[in-house]
Amino acid sequence: MSAKVLLTGATGFVGRQILRALADAGTSVRAVVREGSESRLPADVSIEKIIASPDIFSESAAWWQAACEGIDTVVHAAWYAEPGQYLQSPRNLDCLEGSLEMAKGAAEARVRRFIGIGTCFEYDLSLGMLKTDAPIRPTTPYAGAKAATFMALSQYLPLRHVDFAWCRLFYLYGEGEDARRLVPYLHQKLSVGEPVDLTSGNQIRDFVDVAEAGRQIAAVALGETKGPVNICSGIPITVRQMAERIADEYGRRDLLRFGARPDNLIDPPCVVGVKDQSIPVSGLK
Repeated sequence: MSAKVLLTGATGFVGRQILRALADAGTSVRAVVREGSESRLPADVSIEKIIASPDIFSESAAWWQAACEGIDTVVHAAWYAEPGQYLQSPRNLDCLEGSLEMAKGAAEARVRRFIGIGTCFEYDLSLGMLKTDAPIRPTTPYAGAKAATFMALSQYLPLRHVDFAWCRLFYLYGEGEDARRLVPYLHQKLSVGEPVDLTSGNQIRDFVDVAEAGRQIAAVALGETKGPVNICSGIPITVRQMAERIADEYGRRDLLRFGARPDNLIDPPCVVGVKDQSIPVSGLK
């Protein structure tokens, strides 16, 4: 019998891809969304039920227990993610508190698995190559709230006989990405033949297409993996190499102006995930 999955954040950058991957696997999906956003759900994906809330992070454990009735697995992809605001926003604490209520309700509903979505920024980024047992050292309210959610649920849910996995995202790009981020910025400039001002580009990163990330998260949800999981490619690539790959699509490497912007002195030189080999990956596209 196919698992019944409740998915939050199904209209978001990552959540839409998780929804597609779950649907492709023949999974029955129940989507919990913010009121008024129902039309943003993909029209070509079958959804068992849509539950709308004015603010999912203000709902009680009892509300979530009812929402999770008959559900096997919860995939919690919703979080406050306003570009340019979310890293420092106090709303991260609302998401933390709401996520704990959600987990309590899911446990009361006797779900079997609970999958949360974290970030590589929970780690001590000075280490460069990041295994899932790397020390935690968040430096923003966003990463701190994510890390606190992970720590709380990794202790609470197993006591309630709920398997818990925590998927830490690395550097995502792809469909639906905010236009102010690196990859859309490069495409926008290069497509009209305008020069692109960049830093040195020497920073080493772990880039993964958001569609691939969605497939990896769905694989975790439908499998038996427990604990922290790196959602990554495991492939080190410099920002310069990434920019050059995109520029080659237009035949315009000449438009890349490396060094036109100063490097951020607090930007970590290397952030690359060490991948769990049990999670399939298609590679960088």
